[in-house]
Amino acid sequence: MKDRVLDTSIELFGKKGFRETSIQDIVDAVGVTKGTFYYYFKNKEDVLVQIHQAFIEHLLAQQSKILEDETTSNKQKMYAIVEMLILNIRTESDSAMVFFREMRHLSEEKTKDILPKRTEFQVQLQRLIERGIEALEFRADLRSDMLSLAILGVANWSYFWYEPDGEVSEKELTKIYMAMIFEGIEEDTK
Repeated sequence: MKDRVLDTSIELFGKKGFRETSIQDIVDAVGVTKGTFYYYFKNKEDVLVQIHQAFIEHLLAQQSKILEDETTSNKQKMYAIVEMLILNIRTESDSAMVFFREMRHLSEEKTKDILPKRTEFQVQLQRLIERGIEALEFRADLRSDMLSLAILGVANWSYFWYEPDGEVSEKELTKIYMAMIFEGIEEDTK
């Protein structure tokens, strides 16, 4: 039942927004009582926290799997991370929308719990870029912290506009992004 409440909340927050969705809206959509809701969650913010935690932990697990693959280059790992983010739009679009758009509704105390995990994802990408610079795969004259934020900005903004069933496939969008990124940061070996 907790998963049904979470899934329904993700859908409603994605469509209506966190502030515009009431607990009554959630329980009506699930077909349960408010008592059932409060059995699993303290309040609506608790639901939002759990959505955020689940989403970022899922991304971190996927990122770790990519980064731990010792058979791939830093360039291949970066490509795989961006592709993973784009592929997640199809399967996690509502969760992502809530994650990126609704964080502003978390209290300062709850934000302190979520931000380190969001930062961890960015820092892991930054370290990947640094390893790529050391391996002469990427240019050394650009700041790895700014590059990691730019790459995440490009990929994450796609959650707001990209239609996986539209004219451009996930693979094609990833290829476009990576051509833009690599031509900007790849070391010229000529």
